[in-house]
Amino acid sequence: MPNITFDAAGTELRAYLAVPDGDGPFPGVVVLHEGVVGLNDDMRKQSDRFAEQGYVALAPDFYSTGPRMMCMQSTMRDMLSARGKSFEYIEAARRWLADREDATGRVAVAGFCQGGGFAVVAAARFDFAAAAVNYGSLPSNVVKELEGACPIVASYGKRDLSLLGCANKLESTLAELGVPHDVKEYSDAGHGFLSEWSAPGPLSIAMKVSPMAYGVGRQHLDDGWARIFAFFDEHVKG
Repeated sequence: MPNITFDAAGTELRAYLAVPDGDGPFPGVVVLHEGVVGLNDDMRKQSDRFAEQGYVALAPDFYSTGPRMMCMQSTMRDMLSARGKSFEYIEAARRWLADREDATGRVAVAGFCQGGGFAVVAAARFDFAAAAVNYGSLPSNVVKELEGACPIVASYGKRDLSLLGCANKLESTLAELGVPHDVKEYSDAGHGFLSEWSAPGPLSIAMKVSPMAYGVGRQHLDDGWARIFAFFDEHVKG
């Protein structure tokens, strides 16, 4: 079933599930959605991409536990503080995937925007095999938070002024800590370039010309995804 609920720290959390064809066993990936759009059709499509590559993908809906605005505020607060209920949800999703009968037990995490910020912290906090950080913010104590992290592949856009310098800081930190990594900053891309979601009408234009340059650089979508799959195939399937 593509739409499910699972127990996450005592909460029934809604999620989207994408399962590969065949009998397995399969590795898994927890897909963490963007902050503004939440678990929309584009995030479901991202989960389907992983399933097509042989991963059971589970995308929890962090906004399904109450009124949307309240959920958005609490989730953002958790991401900025690097603690809170959202991290319990992430670990519950990892365990749920690892415990499936068709699972290898190895699970990755992939986050986009706000989800990317969660993925940075989750890379060291939980037993993930690898993490994909896509235009995710970094915690203030990034060196401490990344000690003992799993391998990380990350993508940023240089035109995304909201995350100015994050790619260089993440790469230098991972190099300092000896964490296997692939960090790439695309010079002509902005925020959200690995998704295909666009805001309706004039709002889409406004977002593109904003400091985030949202959606600019989607010509790099295929390259970004190819890097994620190659990295996960090495560190998760391998």
